[in-house]
Amino acid sequence: MSRILEKRVKRIEVMDPPSIDGLALVDLPQPEPGPGEVMVRVRASSLNFHDYLVVTGVMAPEAGRVPLSDGAGEVVSVGSAVTTLVPGDRVIGTYFTDWLDGSPTAGAIRRMRGEQVDGFASEFVVKRESDLVKVPQGLSHEEAATLPCAGLTAWRALMVEGRLKPGDTVLVQGTGGVSIFALQFARMAGAEVIALTSSDAKREKLEALGARHVLNYREEPEWGSRVKALTGGRGVDHVVEVVGGDLTQTLRACRVGGQVLMVGALSRKPIQFPAGLVITGNIHVTGLTVGSRAHLEQMMRAIARNELRPVIDRVFPLAEIKDAFRHQEAKAHFGKICIAI
Repeated sequence: MSRILEKRVKRIEVMDPPSIDGLALVDLPQPEPGPGEVMVRVRASSLNFHDYLVVTGVMAPEAGRVPLSDGAGEVVSVGSAVTTLVPGDRVIGTYFTDWLDGSPTAGAIRRMRGEQVDGFASEFVVKRESDLVKVPQGLSHEEAATLPCAGLTAWRALMVEGRLKPGDTVLVQGTGGVSIFALQFARMAGAEVIALTSSDAKREKLEALGARHVLNYREEPEWGSRVKALTGGRGVDHVVEVVGGDLTQTLRACRVGGQVLMVGALSRKPIQFPAGLVITGNIHVTGLTVGSRAHLEQMMRAIARNELRPVIDRVFPLAEIKDAFRHQEAKAHFGKICIAI
């Protein structure tokens, strides 16, 4: 009798000590789903700043951790007691394993994919049924894979915490995934967008996506006053803050009673600001980390209804994940960097 060949799966693991060059492509037995679990053939992922912090050791993951919080693919098989998914369904994974609905709690946000638990840099993964959400028709695997972290962060910032309304004015910073999604969601909701960039080459792309005004923050270091002028002296209703560091210009750009939505700190510099600008401006500063499974489902319905298409910069194969992180490190991308698996 011939020996049955064992099914194998390739995946990326973070080594000890973590580094981009130390990422390892390994070959392991293919997992199988247990009760309440689903096996997914992963087709695509995308890079987030959180993933970069993990693979470079800033977040200190365990050795052998599978990185990448985002993942999209097809259901291959399901375990017993699975009721909402069947083989062939196209799905994406949630960012938090334990935040299904409601307000964030310490328990709900303590485990993130690609850091405390394995992510999606793998040909096959086994996840709980509640870890997966169906993908709308019309999106490619790469487009769908941009949504669990960057897309949902922008969605929750503007639609949930910001309660964005038609006619509001939104300021976005740069051309990374969260900022581009914030621009798209704001325009989808009938809001006006002012965008910041350091690249004149990216100005036309931002305008093509619907930005009313685009400022080069290197040429206009006092851009807060310039933003205020562009809004007739009123200021913007919402700033999607991804840079961090010195928030003086951000606060000067806000209207009285405006809102700063703190979603990132790409500068890796300590947050600082003149307290008087917050107090006298009655400005709300709201920190947030991605969103719940319920938020993800809400966003997916809105994307399907409005036929929104995520913006993809480049797609790298899984074997070239190191090059993908180097491309991210160069900060030259416009939109999301994806991984085909």
